[in-house]
Amino acid sequence: MKYHELKTAKPKAKARLGRGIAAGKGKTAGRGTKGQGARAGYSKRPGFAGGSNPLMQKLPKLPGFKSHRPKAENVYTSQLDQFAHKNVDAVTLFEAGLISSPYVMVKLLVGGEVTKKVTVRLPKASSAAIAALEAAGGSFTSTPRLARQKQLDKEKKTNKTAG
Repeated sequence: MKYHELKTAKPKAKARLGRGIAAGKGKTAGRGTKGQGARAGYSKRPGFAGGSNPLMQKLPKLPGFKSHRPKAENVYTSQLDQFAHKNVDAVTLFEAGLISSPYVMVKLLVGGEVTKKVTVRLPKASSAAIAALEAAGGSFTSTPRLARQKQLDKEKKTNKTAG
């Protein structure tokens, strides 16, 4: 294709308003009869509700906001003594009943003494908790939060038909 062979669409002609009843948009030109919207220079501001109080002014103004970020569940250093000489992660804490789910964000905090050597693998820990853990001979490794496994649609369908 050459430049001179290009075909462009012709620009659509603007609607000619107020050119008689037969023209389609004649007489009131689609503005209704009388009233604020029919006048020249009319422009409605966002949220305008025809003279009554707009919705955003009717709603109560409350301080602050609600965070949808999931809160971390806390585990304290004194609770680690029951896992002496073991590797502690979210799954072992869940099995011990210290957290609600193995998939939640877990943070290790100082709360009591650590007397036994424990290897901890959690997403977060306070610096004081890490120091207390290392003083008892243990270690801390930061690991990402355990993600839920997504089931494939095919597996879901086969489970439904089989059951």
